[in-house]
Amino acid sequence: MQLDFEEIKRIIPQRFPFIMIDKVVDVDPGIEAVTLKNVSGNDIFFLGHFPERAIMPGAAIIEAMAQTAIILFAAGKEATTRNTYFLGSVKARFHHPVVPGDCLKIRAVNIKSLPNGAFVSAEAHVENIKVSEAELVFIVKNE
Repeated sequence: MQLDFEEIKRIIPQRFPFIMIDKVVDVDPGIEAVTLKNVSGNDIFFLGHFPERAIMPGAAIIEAMAQTAIILFAAGKEATTRNTYFLGSVKARFHHPVVPGDCLKIRAVNIKSLPNGAFVSAEAHVENIKVSEAELVFIVKNE
């Protein structure tokens, strides 16, 4: 299943300037999701983060991974009845800088489901080079 930007906005709660994914390439709900983030020099985080040499902040990469994981759990569900909350990251690693012009391809895989949450493994690549990886922890609440 593929989703465009408007469909992403219906699923995740974030709004400008905090939407960190542009397109869902594929999602198998509850199992795996793959998204894209086109990194632009116009992204707002570049205004203050190494302005003399634009590098995407690690926190923004982790947020893109977390939003991909939310898509993993929320795609195909009624957005008003379920909420997925990011609790934290474990073993986050950054291998290469991400700069304007790069396209992040993010893959999130559910590694362990819990009664009210999950552990997710996420990786971000630019042109088949792993730039970051992390294990993420989520809670899913019915509201």
